[in-house]
Amino acid sequence: MPTRRAFLALLPAAGLAGAARAAEAWRIVTEYPANAMPGEGIAHFAQAATRLSNGALSVTPGFDAPDGLRSAAMIRAAAEGRVQAADAFTGALAAEAPIFQLSALPFLTASAEDTARLLRAARPAYAAALGARGVTLLYATPWPATGLWSRNPVSGPETLRGLKVRTYDAASTAVMRNAGAEPAQISFADALPRLRAGEMDAVMSSGDGGAGARLWEILPHFTVLDYASPLSLAFCNTAALRALPKPVQDHVEQAARETEARQFQAIATRLAENEARMRANGVTLAGGASLRAALAAAAAPVVADWTSRAGAEGAAILNTYRAG
Repeated sequence: MPTRRAFLALLPAAGLAGAARAAEAWRIVTEYPANAMPGEGIAHFAQAATRLSNGALSVTPGFDAPDGLRSAAMIRAAAEGRVQAADAFTGALAAEAPIFQLSALPFLTASAEDTARLLRAARPAYAAALGARGVTLLYATPWPATGLWSRNPVSGPETLRGLKVRTYDAASTAVMRNAGAEPAQISFADALPRLRAGEMDAVMSSGDGGAGARLWEILPHFTVLDYASPLSLAFCNTAALRALPKPVQDHVEQAARETEARQFQAIATRLAENEARMRANGVTLAGGASLRAALAAAAAPVVADWTSRAGAEGAAILNTYRAG
C-alpha cells in the first residue's frame, strides 16, 4: 500500500493528466483557399474558439480540400466524425435537401444585403436540415456575386454555345445547359487541374474564389453577371459539441457568432478589393447584360423546379424574403 507521502506525490501528475484529458482538439476544413471568404472564416473561427475557451478547445483550420474532402461530402464527414467541423458551399449540398440549393438559386440574390435577408428567413430551415443529419449549424459565410471566368471573352449568348464550363451545383448546370453551354458540375478544387490541362474553357465562380486560387493565370476574362450571391455554411458534429463542457459549448457558439459578424463585415469591402486585385493581375472585366438576360430566361424552369420540390417550406421562405 502506498504511503501518504507517495500518494500526495502522485496528485500533481494526476492533475496534469486530468487537464490533458479535458483539452479537446477539433479540425475545421474547407475546400477553398485560405484567402477566399470561407478560408478566412474558418481561420477566424478556429482562433476565436481557441481563444474564448482559453485553450480548453483547440481548433485547427484546414484549407484546399484536405483529405480530398469537397463540399458535397462534408456533412457526412462531419457527422461520421472524420472531421469535427467543416465549411461547405450550400449549392454543392443540394442532393441532401432542397433547402441547401436556396442561396445559389439564379438571380434571387444580387448583393450581400440580399444574402443576409435570405439567411434570416432560411436559418431555421438550414439548422433543422443539418440537425437531422447529425451536425449543428455554426455560422454562414457570404460569397460575392457569381460571374464567369473564361479563356476568351464571352460577349453574348452566342458565345456560350459549346463552351466547356465548370458549374458548381445542379441549378447552375441546368441553366448553362439550357443556354447552350457544355457544363460540368465539379468542385472548385477539382476544376483547377482540368483548367491547366486545357479540358475546360470557363468557370462559374465569384471574383473572390477565383482571385483566391489565382484563376487569372489561366482565365484572363471575367464577365460580371450577378448570377447569385450565395452562402457557405459551417457546421460541427453534434455529438462532439455536446461532449464539451457547457462553458466550452458556449464559447463555440460565441466564436460562431463572432465569425458570422466578421464575414458579413468583410463582404462589404470585398467586391472592391477583388476587382482591384483582378485588374492588377491583368484580368479584363466586362459587363454581360445580354448574357445575363439569356441566362435569366434559361433559369426560369430551374427556379420553378426548385419551388416545386421545396414545397410549402420553400414557398414560405421566399415569401418572407421577398416581403423584405
